[in-house]
This record gives sequence, structure tokens and C-alpha cells, in this order.
Amino acid sequence: MDKEKLRLTSAEIGSLWLEYMNGTAVDMVNRYMHSIIEDEQIKSLFEEAIDTFAEQKKQFETFLTNEGFPIPIGFKASDLNIRAQRLFSDIFCLDYLHIITLHGMLGHTAALSASVRRDLRHFFDECDEDGKKLYHKTIELLLEKGHFQRDPYFYPESTPEFVTGQKFLNGFFGDKRPLAATEIIDLSFNIKKKIMSKTLSIGFSQVAQSKEVRKFLKAAQRTSDQQIQSLSKILHKDNLPVPRSWETEVTTSQDPPFSDKLILYHIGFLIQASQGYHGAGLASSMRTDLVTAYEKIIIKNCMVTKEWFNIMSKNRWFEQPPLAPDRKKIAKGK
Repeated sequence: MDKEKLRLTSAEIGSLWLEYMNGTAVDMVNRYMHSIIEDEQIKSLFEEAIDTFAEQKKQFETFLTNEGFPIPIGFKASDLNIRAQRLFSDIFCLDYLHIITLHGMLGHTAALSASVRRDLRHFFDECDEDGKKLYHKTIELLLEKGHFQRDPYFYPESTPEFVTGQKFLNGFFGDKRPLAATEIIDLSFNIKKKIMSKTLSIGFSQVAQSKEVRKFLKAAQRTSDQQIQSLSKILHKDNLPVPRSWETEVTTSQDPPFSDKLILYHIGFLIQASQGYHGAGLASSMRTDLVTAYEKIIIKNCMVTKEWFNIMSKNRWFEQPPLAPDRKKIAKGK
């Protein structure tokens, strides 16, 4: 059997469609940030990100076209005002690229795991390698500029230890054990991503043109802040440092660089992506206060996502992904 002539499965088509949508949205943000950045080192990384996606985009379109699927509309130059005033500082742009590249790597890995056909596997493998290269470069530059936020340090124990009872799970009553390193991984990671999402919501709320979108962004900002405080409080109680905020890296500009459709899609994408990270945090947590914190965050984000969907669909901004055949409808049409 010719492995290159196998039809793409629904999972493979879905991965291509989702990667294309998310990629075109981020590409517009990258292009705007590239236009305002003054630091040449940071600017060069954005040039690399833009050029890399341009090549990937061609391949996405080729795969979908060859299978007879329409190319998604996604996001185009019409969603971007490249001449808009500066909304973010150079260093926040670099942190954005770092975090969004991490999102991309995880997306490529998920797409690779859903792919069977050899040419598609190789493509997503190449996408992942491109993401890794950029990921390393953003870390190196953030370190060089003194802005990479390291996670808390631990001091080593003299010997390995074993859990001996239910007290290891206690998080509300009695003496709580200190946080485990495996729990801090997700706490720190989720706080950093929440901080970026909150900062974007602040900036986007200043430039969104629709009152409805601005209202949603302000609510999303409050939600992110509450969740940052909830997770940070747990670190504070163990006398552990909390990642710094980026709010002061947003200017006072009200000049919109993006369409409201792009702004709302991007925030929705971050909220939905964060649910996976919250789920990972929940799965790795054994202290009951951590479990409860993550459960509340997940439930709240489901409510926020529902409101997001209502606004997107009402404005006809939510592009429909490929659907399975409606057999009942087909049968009735005979």
C-alpha cells in the first residue's frame, strides 16, 4: 500500500484545520509586534517566526486542498492595522513569543500524535523542530536581557523519602505538607500563562471597538486576576516566589491594531488551551486545596468559554470546523 495515498482521517483533517486557524491568528499578532519592536535582537526572532509560519501555511493549504477541503478563512491582513501605535513593550512581545511558541510546540505534538500518514507525520515533526529552535532562542534572549522568570529553587534531601499516610493529601485541615516539586511545575506554569492572558486582555480591552467585546475582555481580565491570586496564594503560604506581572508593559494606546474578531478569537484560544494545562495541574496535585483550586478554575473557565462562544457566533466570527456527515439529514433529502 502506498502510504502517501492514504486518505487523511477526521483527526488529521481536524489537526490541520485547527493548526491553520491558530497559526493565522498568531501570525497577525506577530506581524504587528514586529512592526513596533525597536530591539533588533527581538525583532529578528519575530522575523524568523513570521517566515517559518509562511512556509508552514503553504503546506497546510496543500494538504487540505489535495483532500478536497476548503481552505479556512482564518485571519488575514484585513484583521490587522500594521500602522497602529505601540500597544506593548518590546520585552512583553518577547515573552509573548516565548509563551505562544510553547503553545505551538504542544499543538504540533498533539497533531503529530493524531497523524498516521507518513507525509503528515513528517510535516508536523518539522513544525515541532521549528518550534523547538525558536523556543530555545526566546529563552536565551530572555535570560540575556534578565527577564526570564525562573521557578523556585529547592534544597536537596539527604536520602529519598516515601509517603507514609493520608496526611500527604491534607490541604485544608491540620498541618499541610510543603508543596511537591511535581505540583510546583504546574502551579508556576499556569500562573505565567494566566499573567500573559491577563496582560493581553488589558491591552485588547483598550483597543477593541465593540462595547460587547470590551465588556467581555474586562470580565476575562478579572477572571484571570482572580485565578492568578488563587494559585499565587498557595505558593505564598509555602514562602515561594510568584512570577512577576506584565501589566506595566501595556501602553495607554487606544489605536486598534487588530479586528475585534481576531482579538476575541485569540483570547478564546488562550482560555481553551489553558483548560488542558489546568487539567494537567489537577492530575498532578495530591494536596486537597490544590485539587479544589483547579476544579474551581476549570468550572469558571467553562462559563467564560460559553459567553465567548455566544459573542463569536452572534457576530458570525466563529468559523465552523469540518463536520461529520449528517446521515439523518442526508436520508431525509432522498
